[in-house]
Amino acid sequence: MVRIGYTMMTEQAGPRELVQHVVRAEEAGFDFSVTSDHYFPWLAEQGHSPYAWSVLGAAAQATSRIPLMTYVTCPTMRYHPAVVAQKAATMQLLSDGRFRLGLGSGENLNEHVVGGGWPPVDVRHQMLEEAVEIIRALFEGGHVNHRGEHFDVESARLWDLPDQPPPIGIAVSGKRSCALAGRLADLVIATEPKPELLEAFDRDGGEGKPRVGQLPVCYDPDRDAAVERAHAQFRWFGNGWKVNSELPHPDSFASATQFVRPDDVAASIPCGSDPDDFVEAVRPYAEAGFTEVALVQIGGESQPAFLDWSERTLLPALRKAFG
Repeated sequence: MVRIGYTMMTEQAGPRELVQHVVRAEEAGFDFSVTSDHYFPWLAEQGHSPYAWSVLGAAAQATSRIPLMTYVTCPTMRYHPAVVAQKAATMQLLSDGRFRLGLGSGENLNEHVVGGGWPPVDVRHQMLEEAVEIIRALFEGGHVNHRGEHFDVESARLWDLPDQPPPIGIAVSGKRSCALAGRLADLVIATEPKPELLEAFDRDGGEGKPRVGQLPVCYDPDRDAAVERAHAQFRWFGNGWKVNSELPHPDSFASATQFVRPDDVAASIPCGSDPDDFVEAVRPYAEAGFTEVALVQIGGESQPAFLDWSERTLLPALRKAFG
């Protein structure tokens, strides 16, 4: 069985629209939702980037059933981990226990804005591990003092704590991040259906824990229009995370993808309105062992039509295929 989720992609819609979309996703029957946490869009064509945590708070009040999750928050540069712990605890209370805290080592695109430079990947992993330690300590209650290699915490305490702290997910893309997630996370997050990621996660302590994937899709009754929109807004996706985590600005992504063709994008992202194409795009995640897959419909203005089609056609097809 694979649970099917909906992505509030903050890079492609404004805050009010994002909340409206997740309300409709709940009505349509999606099993869960996730939210990106960006300061910049990947490409200027996407055109948005509101503050994800305000959107999440509004979404928690506007919905009643659908789980919410950051996909993902970097708790090391733009945000101090003590502040992330406070935000996550508050979200768990506002959502009545429907929130999961997805964490990752971040992208230069979003974290450079605070002027702290962009450390190499091994340092980013060290920072993430220390941040998770701080967040978990604060979730336990009481005062926390911490003197670490990367962070200091001075007599911090969360005054509003849920009975059950939000589960923590960690995004992975290679052996080091899988080892980190296996040791520290309650669930694993990935954007590629690679079985070796889940196998490495299991070896380091992740066996039996949820595993959440994400898949971009582009519904449109006109397949050519879907391919054009996917190319305009999502051609960056094929760079791979070793590249995507390093580039500092939407202009950088535009330059790096200037030779990507629409056919290249359509080869990796299901486009159009044939549900079988979307089912086959989800299948590698199911076969790799993912228990949840969040779909990203490309294009902010296309969300209402996608959600209507999902309720009527796509979700029944996916549930028939994957339970």
